[in-house]
Amino acid sequence: MAPMLDGCTPWPEVFVDRYWAAGHWRGNTLDNLMRGWALQYGPRTALVHRDTRLTYAALNRRVDRMAAGFRLRGIRPGHRVVVQLPNVPELVVTVFALMRAGAVPVFCPLSHPASGVAELVRVTQAVGYVAAADRRGLDHTALAADIAARWPFLRRVFTLDAPGASSPYGGLTTDPSGCQYSPLGAIDAAPEPALMQSADQVAFFLLSGGDTGEPLLVPRTHNDFAYQARAAAESVSLTEDDVYLAVLPADSPFAFGSPGIVGTLSVGGTVVLVESPEAAECLPVVERERVTVTSVVPEVARLWLDALPTVRADLSGLRLVQIDGAPLDRATADRIGSAWGCRPQQVFGMAEGLLVLPRPDDPEETVLTTHGRPLSPDDQIRIVDADGGNVPDGEPGELLARGPYTLRGYYRAPEQNARSFTPDGYFRTGHLARRTADGDLVVTGRLTVVP
Repeated sequence: MAPMLDGCTPWPEVFVDRYWAAGHWRGNTLDNLMRGWALQYGPRTALVHRDTRLTYAALNRRVDRMAAGFRLRGIRPGHRVVVQLPNVPELVVTVFALMRAGAVPVFCPLSHPASGVAELVRVTQAVGYVAAADRRGLDHTALAADIAARWPFLRRVFTLDAPGASSPYGGLTTDPSGCQYSPLGAIDAAPEPALMQSADQVAFFLLSGGDTGEPLLVPRTHNDFAYQARAAAESVSLTEDDVYLAVLPADSPFAFGSPGIVGTLSVGGTVVLVESPEAAECLPVVERERVTVTSVVPEVARLWLDALPTVRADLSGLRLVQIDGAPLDRATADRIGSAWGCRPQQVFGMAEGLLVLPRPDDPEETVLTTHGRPLSPDDQIRIVDADGGNVPDGEPGELLARGPYTLRGYYRAPEQNARSFTPDGYFRTGHLARRTADGDLVVTGRLTVVP
């Protein structure tokens, strides 16, 4: 096993051997999996966004050329690059291109404030930043210039221009601090030979949803995330005939790989990207693209249901609506069944890796009242009291987990790791849960005080 990036906590060798023997980890990097998908599903439609449609072959070519372009601009293996883009094809292309170039994308939510972006750059010592040139009134180019003046390791900024707009920089320019600025669309070069990379290495970083006041970075390796996306796709019987609507931000672990974008691409399905969860934008897209699977939060589900009398759309193609976040109330679940003709699937997932979900053949009561079972047969779950002792089934306690896609430590956060992980490697999720007599989990909320 190759050593992980400095500042990351590896899985102990005994668990590494177990996950390889079980076939969970298969030693293929995510960008190399993309090459295989292009060969297998070449002419099929991979990505849709408004009037843009990309086949698997075209998507892989764009990734290849952008990866070469990044290397031409000085992005090297191991470099961290913060990526803050909306749900557009460029986000998918950029992330896979950075991985193919050997760099490590750092997903940054669009909602992240300027100060939070600066902290992500500082903590990861990012050499690059990819963002829309202007988004909701925030000039990301000016933000990047300010960060670059404070942190000398940031030296490459790539901006996505709005359709029909042109970068005020007009091409490659350099500011007084030595930071270079380039339009993202100009990052293009003839493909180069593939790099030799290890699937044990960090593929990208996600931002933890925990409320600690400091950015907590979750390292996801190629092995662990490829397994999560593949297993999640299998758990919901995803096929090449499915069309997944990415409503939640694509930088979230749920939309990216639960099964989300990566899981859908892994089976040859089609990913449709939308930039807003508003019913007036999404529901016509569901009808036009014959969407079969999507994932939303309860509030969005209720907004869509309320909008149906006004925004008339045929949603009969939907077969699965995943609900992420807070537990879904029974009344809304029943409305989804009657209005959309499909059952909702309540899912609990975290950037840190644990994913809990009902299976399609579970009884209706299980689907509507629980979060189901952990994704992997090698997920180890404990529910404990304040003293760390196991609680009986039916009693609430803190949910602890370890497994083949759950991290063993945050990036460069030894003090937080001492609080968030038990000595034997269980992750303290900070969430309250109980186990039913049938072995299903019900996650009820966060602890008042996170350890």
